[in-house]
Amino acid sequence: MAAKQKNVIVTCAVTGSIHTPSMSPYLPVTPEEIANEALAAAAAGASVVHLHARDPITGQPTQDPARFRDFLPRIQRESDVVVNITTGGAPNMPVEERLQPALQLKPEVASLNMGSMNFGLYPMLSRFKDFKHDWERPYLEGSNDRVFKNTFKDIQNILELCGANDTRFEIECYDIGHLYTAAHFMDRGILKGPLLIQSVFGLLGGIGGHPEDVHHMKRTADRLFGDDYYWSVLGAGRNQMQIATMAATLGGNVRVGLEDSLWIGPGKLAESNADQVRKIVAILGELGLKPATPDETRAMLGLKGRNSVAFG
Repeated sequence: MAAKQKNVIVTCAVTGSIHTPSMSPYLPVTPEEIANEALAAAAAGASVVHLHARDPITGQPTQDPARFRDFLPRIQRESDVVVNITTGGAPNMPVEERLQPALQLKPEVASLNMGSMNFGLYPMLSRFKDFKHDWERPYLEGSNDRVFKNTFKDIQNILELCGANDTRFEIECYDIGHLYTAAHFMDRGILKGPLLIQSVFGLLGGIGGHPEDVHHMKRTADRLFGDDYYWSVLGAGRNQMQIATMAATLGGNVRVGLEDSLWIGPGKLAESNADQVRKIVAILGELGLKPATPDETRAMLGLKGRNSVAFG
């Protein structure tokens, strides 16, 4: 069974590479917007903020560490929230480029996908017709012939390089095989518990969002990791709140945010990341649960502490 816990870790994925800026006027792009959204999400109850960076002019995803330095120091000054930096970047970036922000900035947590996979974003073209930037439509169109590359060698390299900085990992598992990959690296002593297993549901190319998929992920993770892990979930798009609620009833942790879904309800765009955090915190309250504080999250995951990062 997943590690026992008193409160629920709420992660907010503030801005990412899945959605292009034209799809929502509320998606943060500039450093000021990203910092504002991260701080508001923390104030609403998120103990972890998962962060990507954007080119402030075009909105295009970037893994230039300088762009992360544009907003991380302010978040560090104004909040005690746990900062989680992506190593995923965008599916069209080489691994070496994707790694640099986490490697150079040494956050408490970095995300890490447990395998190479298809990232099928092109169905969004049937719902969104008008784009602000020239790169957006080709980016989505090209996803029908694009593989996100994370080989065993890539994963080991990221684990060892970032692990040397005492950065721990949000282990992102988009399918059952990714759980076995995490177990493989744990068996070799390269990945150490307690793990934060982030099960991802509803993205084309990965496992679906059916309740049986959610239960299958948890059963498999329980069998592989016993009580040496914390289970968390994110549901893509319309799956977000229902899967988060389901996971919470099963003793899991949750991730929300505009990286994962632009919506707050059927046909209604979320106007901020904090909107989604407040909604899931209210749902947790109805279930008799509370969000973990940043320091409770640090204790649960064995993090190195906010004073040991290379920004701020």
